Amino acid sequence: MAVLVGGLVLVPIARSIITSTTERHGQDSVFVGLDNYLALVSDDQFHTGVVNSFVFTAYAEIFKVVLGLAAALLLHHRRRGRAVLAGLLLVPWVVPTVVTAFSWRALLDPIFGSVNTLLTATGIGPLLASAHLVDSWPAGWLSDPSLAMPSVILVNVWKGVPFFTVCFLAGLKAIPADLYEAATIDGASAWQRFRNVTLPGLRHVITVTVTLSSIWTFNNFDLVWLLTQGGPGDVTAPYVLIAYSKAILQLQYGAGAAVTLVMLPIIGGLVFVLVRLLRQDTNIKLPRPRRRARWIGTQRWAGTARKALPWVVAALVTGLLAWASPQIFWKAAVVLGVILLIAAGVGRVVSTLQSRGGRRSSSVVSGLGSWAALAGLLFFVLGPLYWIAVTAFKSEGQVVMRTDDLWPTPWTLEQFGALFDNQPFGRWYLNTLLVSAASTAVALVCAALAGYALARLRFRGAQGFTVTVLLTYVMPGALLFIPLYQMLIGARLTDSLWSLVVTYPTFTLPFATWLLVGYFSSIPIELEEAALVDGCSRIQAFGRVVLPLAKPGLLAVALFTLTNAWNEFLFAFVFITKDEYKTLPVGMQSMIAGDVVPQGQLAAASLLVSIPVVIMYALGQRFLTEGLTAGAVKG
Repeated sequence: MAVLVGGLVLVPIARSIITSTTERHGQDSVFVGLDNYLALVSDDQFHTGVVNSFVFTAYAEIFKVVLGLAAALLLHHRRRGRAVLAGLLLVPWVVPTVVTAFSWRALLDPIFGSVNTLLTATGIGPLLASAHLVDSWPAGWLSDPSLAMPSVILVNVWKGVPFFTVCFLAGLKAIPADLYEAATIDGASAWQRFRNVTLPGLRHVITVTVTLSSIWTFNNFDLVWLLTQGGPGDVTAPYVLIAYSKAILQLQYGAGAAVTLVMLPIIGGLVFVLVRLLRQDTNIKLPRPRRRARWIGTQRWAGTARKALPWVVAALVTGLLAWASPQIFWKAAVVLGVILLIAAGVGRVVSTLQSRGGRRSSSVVSGLGSWAALAGLLFFVLGPLYWIAVTAFKSEGQVVMRTDDLWPTPWTLEQFGALFDNQPFGRWYLNTLLVSAASTAVALVCAALAGYALARLRFRGAQGFTVTVLLTYVMPGALLFIPLYQMLIGARLTDSLWSLVVTYPTFTLPFATWLLVGYFSSIPIELEEAALVDGCSRIQAFGRVVLPLAKPGLLAVALFTLTNAWNEFLFAFVFITKDEYKTLPVGMQSMIAGDVVPQGQLAAASLLVSIPVVIMYALGQRFLTEGLTAGAVKG
């Protein structure tokens, strides 16, 4: 594990630092010191990329928290059908990013997209234009500079809400029911119970989830590239895309490396917060009696500062958003305000009915409000997926002429036949399967051994290595793809499946190890000690006692690593250019030639790509939740 992490993560980072001090002149690289960093001070494209990354991340996280928390609360109070609804809400997170991008690109098309058609038919579209939420109607969602960034944020929220919902749902299950009963007996309203019981109980889970998601969103490349390629102009280009443009398209590796490294302090700050959060509840020791009074005063001051910190951060982020994106700010405020007002209005009506003794009528109103919210959430989540399914079974004439949009007449397999006849889709599928299986096998074997060692064995540097694993887990691919690309060129491994098998452990192995450390720690150590007393060796105790008990954690790791490798786009996009070695995400992206978009074939491909992953998650959903709860959330 140490060799793999050092060779695939730490060495490339060190090499990236060296590369950032060079400039390419023809075939030679010349040392230029800090010139690449100094050039960024006056680089308007870089400034735009940094602001775009901040705006994209901040708005996406705000809406993911609000919608994810609402969905988790709705599911938590459902007694019937909760597992089915949770499985349906999880689908957008499961489907590959390339499927997400192509489905939303088609839906948001200004002329042929179903979003404009639906909003026009319901009268909502002209109303949005009259309220100046859109400049004109029909709206060019991805081509209008004022709407492109909000549209990309919307798609990221659609894909990210399920992750927040699953994490918050696990956190809600951990809150003791006695606290709600005591608050109800004391006369607390629903809002007071939410504010004083639910939010404090979810504080740790919310902070960890938001921090992790912020790191992923801030370094997002594939979704933005597949939706807009950073356009129109550079309106949606994040800093990662700027680094890709400089390093890969312009072959200025030093300038590209400088772009990624100058963002490292921001990523480092988020990682520092995450590590502190994950370790704050461990190893708490009371001081000696003489120092206890001073310690209590310090703790009170720290508690006051901790309570004030979220409000300070919220005010700072709000001010920065208002300055960086004034057009998006007021539109987002209106949408968020409408959602909160509706929720507050329903809650007020229910509370009023309860206070007047109308328990039956209050339960009816509460039930109707919950079902209406769930219906709206399911429509938002499943609408794009339904469009993919029906488009895949349309004839080319139906796709082009926009007939029978909601239900193919007749159903046909024409798009599937054209997909395999016109594209090397079968080869892409086999490549993805081979790379994903190899990456998962490496991650499972190495992570199981390393996770067990870090959880059970006591050796010098164990704590520091655990933190290093977490650091490498959250390191963005944007920081690694430039030095890894140079290393693969030197080893002549580009344009081969080995380039992906070798590099995918950079993001699968650290996560798998981190999750299994938490899971192995939750297994009682007395079971292993009993096996050791009975004559088992350490390896025998690990194989016969620990591994059978760790099946949920191992299955959760297998699901995550397999789907991450199945969906990966950045490395495959940079390292592979030949058609015969492309994986499914890159191959599907190459099917688009300029303005010619084979929507029917892309829908058929999306369906074939998504079905295996959805089936795996449907079969392993219970193990996934158990593995997350024991490993990541409580770890």
